[in-house]
Amino acid sequence: MTIADALTQELDMEAATTRRVLERVPDAQMNWKPAEKSRTLGQLAWHIAVNPAGVASLASMSPAQMPNFGPEPTPKSAAELIATLDESVARAKTLLAGMDDAAMTATWTLMAGDKPLMAMPRVAMLRTIMLNHWYHHRGQLSVYLRQLGVALPSIYGPSADESPFT
Repeated sequence: MTIADALTQELDMEAATTRRVLERVPDAQMNWKPAEKSRTLGQLAWHIAVNPAGVASLASMSPAQMPNFGPEPTPKSAAELIATLDESVARAKTLLAGMDDAAMTATWTLMAGDKPLMAMPRVAMLRTIMLNHWYHHRGQLSVYLRQLGVALPSIYGPSADESPFT
């Protein structure tokens, strides 16, 4: 199994979990946020939906320039989030399939103009930002949903609202 195959296998498994969480985002609450400095529910959910393709695209470049992060758009519905997630995961899988083990272990560099910001093996960047960063924000989203009284799906086992074992 190649490194890309292993990452793709995890991406597929976690995309199914992410889908279950995004499906619970209430359309009428997209502009809600828990605190003034927080993203809105819709912005956070959008960030989660586009993360795989955005990070895989960045990983396909080296050196890569630091993206110009602005506020994420606010989707109109959970259905829009799911369609965006599906497109994002498909794009990420295509990009990963083009990376052999040599590319995965090569040093990936992020630049701000001429200044290097970080350098690490490409696989470490993908694991840290495409996957771990994704899980972090999915956890944030579950807290948002809980605060809104939305029943949470099973993520890595039973939630207070749902058990895959019963």
